[in-house]
Amino acid sequence: MGLSDEELDAVRAIERADGADDDLGAFFMEAGRARPVREVRVEPFLIARHPLTVAQVRHWLPEYEDSFSDSASSTARLEDDLDDLLGVLPFRLPSEAQWEYAARAGTTTLTFRGDGRPDEDQVLDDFADEERTAAAENAFGLAAMGSANEICADVWIPHFEDAPEDARPRSGDGPRTVRGGAADLHPWQGCDEWLLLLSAIRYEFRQFTAVRPVAPVPSR
Repeated sequence: MGLSDEELDAVRAIERADGADDDLGAFFMEAGRARPVREVRVEPFLIARHPLTVAQVRHWLPEYEDSFSDSASSTARLEDDLDDLLGVLPFRLPSEAQWEYAARAGTTTLTFRGDGRPDEDQVLDDFADEERTAAAENAFGLAAMGSANEICADVWIPHFEDAPEDARPRSGDGPRTVRGGAADLHPWQGCDEWLLLLSAIRYEFRQFTAVRPVAPVPSR
């Protein structure tokens, strides 16, 4: 778990090949928030194939309205009603470790598609694919990982200091951690929004978020 030296080298290679929109100095200065790389033991768990849609959120919050989405099958973004949803949702948020494990899908590259710069058209296809076709899936069958910003159960703490080694979320007061979010910034403004697709990138929750719930594997 975390942003490896090899992944940083892959970003530098993209920059050297003029694949970046701007100077990536700020990215490298903040890369420490996703480091150091560490081993985490992740027990089996169930995770939603895609973030909750507007229609799914309305199952628990009938009055829910979404100014960001075009249809009931679009990914829902929660703002002031996030706590209301979490209060009635019969599932929980993934820990950061669970989210990254799911996003990587067995890979150690920048994204599950490799070390190249993600293609904007492919990101938008993934994010807007309301049929959730196989083209938008990673090797675990999860759709659009990294496209929407997805909130995790962990309280935001820079770096991984004192983080559990068994994928439990870190508790406490303050904002939660968010992963992903590249397609939420469409149309891209040439500010290297593609970096938000990196499996290891993490930041502090600020405004709105998608929710991809998890659940324990049922015991027999």
